[in-house]
Amino acid sequence: MAAVKDIFVFLDGKAPFQYQLGFDNAGFLVGRGDWAVTRLLVALDITPEVIQEAVERGCQLIVSHHPVIWDKLGQVTDESLTGRKVLALIQHGIAAICAHTNLDAVEEGVNTQLARRVGLSDTVPLEEDGVDDQGRPYGIGRVGELPEAMSLPDFTVQVKRGLGLSGVRVLDAGVPVHRVAVGGGSCGGMLGQVKAMGCDTFLTAELKHDVYLEARALGVNLLDAGHYSTEAVVCPTLAAWLGEAFPEVEVLQAQRQGEVFAYL
Repeated sequence: MAAVKDIFVFLDGKAPFQYQLGFDNAGFLVGRGDWAVTRLLVALDITPEVIQEAVERGCQLIVSHHPVIWDKLGQVTDESLTGRKVLALIQHGIAAICAHTNLDAVEEGVNTQLARRVGLSDTVPLEEDGVDDQGRPYGIGRVGELPEAMSLPDFTVQVKRGLGLSGVRVLDAGVPVHRVAVGGGSCGGMLGQVKAMGCDTFLTAELKHDVYLEARALGVNLLDAGHYSTEAVVCPTLAAWLGEAFPEVEVLQAQRQGEVFAYL
């Protein structure tokens, strides 16, 4: 029977936690390593709704992308959202493993999946941080190419279809789309690297006004597809990894999650 620690060791092999960035708090964050796991839930965020879903579906573990504990915890009480979530997990005997920037960086992780969803091939890291034990470079973001150049409106339709979106914020820099960089989540600070890599288009999320101005000056198209949508693409991959490695564990994907805002 699988235990929490077994699943952590497996994930550490797929997306080594040592690859996480310095500000991050990825890892085995809540629970006991020897807790048995017969059913687990994969989610992007560990929200109160996802915790309740895990309780109702009889899960002993949540594997998420975003860390359930982010800032330093001086206390664990019901007076903060993080405290309430940690208490609920412990009270219901549910562990939490969170693979964040390490999962962003590795091959087949967040950014590889995002690039595939929008039709890119032959991808390389946008920013190379090192080489894994198979000799593959890893790092945040991906750069790839479309089979042939297309207009920005056509590419936007392709992105909306690939990510299941009703809307995308777009800056049209007046150039066709061919060599594209993607950065799941908030990667607007990497615009300079995007230009240096010869990209005409950058797909990411949570872009600030000054990034749009800079992109226009640099001649780079921008698409802001939302933090949730650019990273939730990894949840099916996580579920597939875990289901193959632990056939005795029922691997579920969270249903009570999604973008927290809507376009009206």
